[in-house]
This record gives sequence, structure tokens and C-alpha cells, in this order.
Amino acid sequence: MPQLNPAPWLAILVFTWVIYLTVIPPKILGHIFPNDPAAEAPYQLVFESWTWPWL
Repeated sequence: MPQLNPAPWLAILVFTWVIYLTVIPPKILGHIFPNDPAAEAPYQLVFESWTWPWL
């Protein structure tokens, strides 16, 4: 039964993971995100007290 021979499938598995771990992550991390959250100016929150009309 040739499907039980692990030699070709192990090589394919190892080669696939080598591609995943060496080629794909730099391509994904190389993208520039257009919405940079650090570029926004800091703002101050303004808290206003609300008067209850029935008090």
C-alpha cells in the first residue's frame, strides 16, 4: 500500500511549512496600513455633569 509510505508526504509537509514560515510572513508584515492609530492627535475628554430635573 503506497499511501502508507511517509517519505514523500513528510517531504511535502516540511517543504510546505518552510514556505509558510519564510516566504509568507514578510509579505504579510510588509503591508502598510492606511489608518495609523498613532497618527491621531490626543484629545481631552470633557465631562459635564447633568442636572436631574426632579431634584
